[in-house]
Amino acid sequence: MNFRSGYFVALIVFALDQLVKWVVTGSLGIDRIGDQLTITPFFNFTYTENNGISLGLFNATTEVGRWMLVAVTAAIALAVGVWITREKNRVDQIALGMVLGGALGNILDRVRHGYVTDFADLHFGEWRPFLIFNVGDAAISIAVVILLLRAFLTRKEGPKETIEHA
Repeated sequence: MNFRSGYFVALIVFALDQLVKWVVTGSLGIDRIGDQLTITPFFNFTYTENNGISLGLFNATTEVGRWMLVAVTAAIALAVGVWITREKNRVDQIALGMVLGGALGNILDRVRHGYVTDFADLHFGEWRPFLIFNVGDAAISIAVVILLLRAFLTRKEGPKETIEHA
């Protein structure tokens, strides 16, 4: 079983997530809440700090909450890492690698800063279909869609019946 592709994808997502955060907050100087750079009429870099998890849930504004989120997300990342080694389907391994890489990028942010750096702001006029996110969040979301589609659209092969000829 070759599960290295999942770990390779995790490494790429993690590195890309950290690199883009570094460029946005460093070179571009978008590093204070509310700082914004218009990229296109429907996409901005808008700096924000996420103290919670997906969709701002479980907002951890205390040190205890911060480290509890680190522990919970690290446990989930560990479980995904184990799942990659047991998964036989290459597409699922790659999707799980995307989840792992995104999770590790966000864990590192939370350990280093106490929050996750988010900046990608997709909008259509005033309507925002997503909260402000980062590369890791996007990778996790895309991977979950891939895993769900594969789970719902692939047929499970059951035991084949044999027909006896008399």
